[in-house]
Amino acid sequence: MIWVFLGVLFFFLFLGLPVVFSMLMSAVAMMLVMGIFDSQVVAQQLVNGANSFPLMAIPFFILAGEIMNAGGISKRVVHFATTLVGHIRGGLGYVTILAGVMFAGLSGSAVADTAALGAILIPMMVARGYNVNRASGLVASSGIIAPIIPPSIPLIMFGVIGGVSITQLFMGGIVPGILFAVGLMVAWYFVAKRGNYETMEKATAKERLRAFGQAIWALFLPFIIIVGLRGGIFTPTEAAVIACVYALLISLTVYRGDLKIRQLPEVLVASAKTTGVVMFLAAAAIVTSWVITVAQVPAELATMLSGITESPLVLLLILMVFLLLVGVVMDMTPAILIFTPVLLPVVTAAGIDPVYFGILMIINLCIGLITPPVGTVLYVACGISRISIIDITKGIWPFLLVQILVLFLLVLFPQIILVPLEWLTK
Repeated sequence: MIWVFLGVLFFFLFLGLPVVFSMLMSAVAMMLVMGIFDSQVVAQQLVNGANSFPLMAIPFFILAGEIMNAGGISKRVVHFATTLVGHIRGGLGYVTILAGVMFAGLSGSAVADTAALGAILIPMMVARGYNVNRASGLVASSGIIAPIIPPSIPLIMFGVIGGVSITQLFMGGIVPGILFAVGLMVAWYFVAKRGNYETMEKATAKERLRAFGQAIWALFLPFIIIVGLRGGIFTPTEAAVIACVYALLISLTVYRGDLKIRQLPEVLVASAKTTGVVMFLAAAAIVTSWVITVAQVPAELATMLSGITESPLVLLLILMVFLLLVGVVMDMTPAILIFTPVLLPVVTAAGIDPVYFGILMIINLCIGLITPPVGTVLYVACGISRISIIDITKGIWPFLLVQILVLFLLVLFPQIILVPLEWLTK
């Protein structure tokens, strides 16, 4: 059944069929082989897949991100980061990383963060003599911090498909996201040291305070979400609604002038289009997940892997290499939806914490977003900087290497995730 599932899935993917229909076809093929095909069951599972309260967090976080981008929040966050570190050699690189962390706590989408960061910072960096390949690579690498730090749309999808606490996943993503940023700063230090980059004038204490005053309303949102979730004040779905309302209020009242009432229909339509794609994928994944469970695919896979190793660490290393290869040829969302129901029972049976594995899986697939030939975030950065995929690949390799090293550091030392997670959720 493993080979039926994977064979049919990749056959239709290589034919060019959209991922959602390829997933449904693999589910139908398994049902036919088992002799249990029923179109009513497929339709019922498809409807049940979308009828999920935790999944409702996704459209609201998407809408919150759209409102923030339209409301001018992005440029205020970048300006604040610039006043803090813009005067250091290669300062705009540090601004990019710092702003990436701040944006991550606002939208939860790698593509949205990369687009917002790139539109503002790539032209600034190029104008000050930065290598466009390196600048674009750094923006793309900073953009993938977004799905790791809460609120994270991929973590929500993993939690819903795998039946894992979304609140715990959110709390577990904070430290790895910060480590990603620190790793990028270390890599950028050596890159900037070799480049003769123009520095910016150091901001005065008054200018920093003014920039902080302009950005504080935006930066307050991640604080509200984390404190509310840790304190049990609201669920992740309710947090998404709060983020949406909060973003709309500060955009229309505090940051007046950027977002007009007449622009709201355009923002809502853009959010609805993105939501439709994600929710249809999630619904199809529920169908596939149900068939995979009935066919006992995870049990078959666990038996196969147990013949290779009984060590949880070796198993994790094998799965991390496998997911890195998946990320090279498949986008993040379908990879989560397809492989979560297959791999999660295997790692749980091996005694590995499902929250810990979920964080590692999302980090791994985030790295896939900046690896050619399918890396979605790479193409976003290329479109903004107007360079080829080959050029940005040349510029991104030091940052990509550091992020892979951070991933395997987290595999070898799980306490880096588990100890803060225990403190944040107790």
